[in-house]
Amino acid sequence: MILETLRIALRSMASNKLRTFLSMLGIIIGVAAVIAIVSIGTGARGEVTSQIANLGSNTININPGTQRGEGGRISRPYTDIFTLELGENIQNFSPAVQAIVPVGQGTALLISGSSNIRATVVGTAPDYQAINDYFPERGRFLLVEDLDVNSNVIILGSEVAGDLFGEEDPLGKKVRMNFGNRTHIFNVAGVMQEKSIGLAGNFNTQVYIPITTYMQKVANTRYVDSYIAQADSSTDAKIAVGQIEYFLTRSLGSSDKFRLTSQDQILEVIDQVTNTLNIMLGGIAGISLLVGGIGIMNIMLVSVTERTREIGIRKALGAKRRHIMRQFLIEALSLGGIGGVVGIGFGRLGAGVIAHFGGWALVISTVSVLLAFGFSLLVGLFFGIYPAYKASRLDPVKALSYE
Repeated sequence: MILETLRIALRSMASNKLRTFLSMLGIIIGVAAVIAIVSIGTGARGEVTSQIANLGSNTININPGTQRGEGGRISRPYTDIFTLELGENIQNFSPAVQAIVPVGQGTALLISGSSNIRATVVGTAPDYQAINDYFPERGRFLLVEDLDVNSNVIILGSEVAGDLFGEEDPLGKKVRMNFGNRTHIFNVAGVMQEKSIGLAGNFNTQVYIPITTYMQKVANTRYVDSYIAQADSSTDAKIAVGQIEYFLTRSLGSSDKFRLTSQDQILEVIDQVTNTLNIMLGGIAGISLLVGGIGIMNIMLVSVTERTREIGIRKALGAKRRHIMRQFLIEALSLGGIGGVVGIGFGRLGAGVIAHFGGWALVISTVSVLLAFGFSLLVGLFFGIYPAYKASRLDPVKALSYE
């Protein structure tokens, strides 16, 4: 009986293909939107997470806080609190911190022969390469000895090396640096490997010199701009943040003078934002499904009216109310189910196109597919109950005399 009822339902739907398609359109759009939204959100979050993972989940950025603007003064960041000694003390008094490097940076004009380029100059220490997972392709990185003697050595990012020297090997060559009103001569000791652009910026357009050289010869300052710390492991990152925060608060007298940012915190924020967007967009997709359900109810009510004589004949031949109700419920379920299947196909197609242009992997969640398809069936069932009930309650005598 069920197979025969399903065959009748499909035949009824096929008799008016355009009307059937239009009644399923809301379901198709809703299911496609759910599949695409979940896939896009998952893929985009995975892409951002991979970029953050490249920086290391145990990396902690320590930056100056912002002074309050009071008494007519303009709010501005602190610039005279981070020193080399303070960075060493942070590592010594924070057991969960494996390494910490000072960072000072500015913009300079680099000149070699007839070529010149403006680049970001980063003064730092040897552990910078390990913390950022960023190593030389040729030559070497900064050494402890370079910091001890304020050496004029420079390590070039891959893009800077290409712009200044082209195909020529830059190792051992000299580069003139114009920083502010001063000119300095540096010897090229290494060229860094090419690194993809991520949340930390473009490493390829930066050059690296010893932090002591940057402070004493280039920027003429006793302070560094920030620190980059590395916890012993990703599981110890929160512990390290707590230890650094406690030590700096005691040393500087206020927690307002610094800001700590770990990669785990960034991931948590990204998860919260993406989850909020998914919920919002999923709600919009749910509205589409409800609109599709209303379309199914409408078309089923029209179908009941058109087939009143058929219902009367079936009842006259012995069909019971449950048989009539089951026929129209299966028809409504078929509309929702077929619309769900078509919507899954369109959702996957749309998600694939957006993932291709977005540059991330296509991720189709089995759970989202099953939920979307199940919801489309539920919508078809829910909005088919009333038309089916109305059909089952028709009086056979009145139905047979209906014109």
